[in-house]
Amino acid sequence: MWKLKKSKIHAYGIFATENIPKGKKIIQYIGDKVTKREGDRRSEKRIKKYLNSKTTGSVYIFELNKKYDIDGSPKYNKARYINHSCNPNCEVEIENNEIWIKSIRKIKKFDEISYDYGYEFDEEDYKDHICKCGSNNCIGYIISSDDWPKYKKYIKNNK
Repeated sequence: MWKLKKSKIHAYGIFATENIPKGKKIIQYIGDKVTKREGDRRSEKRIKKYLNSKTTGSVYIFELNKKYDIDGSPKYNKARYINHSCNPNCEVEIENNEIWIKSIRKIKKFDEISYDYGYEFDEEDYKDHICKCGSNNCIGYIISSDDWPKYKKYIKNNK
C-alpha cells in the first residue's frame, strides 16, 4: 500500500503504491510507550540536539493519551517518515491505545502521504518549525490548522 522514498518536503516520506480510498487505515505509529514526563524529557533533549547542529532530525514523540506518549524514534517505526502538510490527505486516529494514520480523502498512487502535525501556535518558537510542504495554502510554519487564526492575528498585530 505504501513505500518509503525520497521526499520533496523533507528527506524521506511515505508514498502510496496503489490508490487508497478515503477512510482507510494506512499505517500504525509505533514505538516505546513512555510516561508524559519521560516523553517531555526525550523531546527537550532531541530539540536541543537538533536546534544547535547542522544535522536535521525530528523529535518523534506522539501523544497517546493523558498519561502516555509514544516515542516513535526507533527505525522500525516507518510511520515516523510521514511528513506534515498544510493540505494533508490523512489524519491521526487514536483508538484502543493505538495511533493510526488514516486517509481523509482518496489518495492516488504515487502521492506522498501526509498529515497535519497539529503543533500549537507558540509566539516563542513557531519559527523553529519551518514548513516546506509546498501546498497552495501553506503558511510557512508547521502550525495546526486549528491555530492558523491565532498565527494570523499575531502576524497582523506585530508587523
